[in-house]
Amino acid sequence: MATNVRLDDSFVIDARVHAEGRSVPKQIEYWSKIGRSMMDNPDLSYEFVRESSLATGEVKQGLTKRSVRRTKQD
Repeated sequence: MATNVRLDDSFVIDARVHAEGRSVPKQIEYWSKIGRSMMDNPDLSYEFVRESSLATGEVKQGLTKRSVRRTKQD
């Protein structure tokens, strides 16, 4: 469901600067997702949450290969 919200101009500019190829709304969604993850897992570092989010995106896009065990399992 889409919802219109008013945002401070400086916040929108900051989102545009940090967008890294995303649209402003997608950047704000990204920040929200990271923030929720950080609040749900306060013991995890920002870098871990960010890398986990990137890894999840790679899996969803089919950019990963299944790992095959090379050693004998006990």
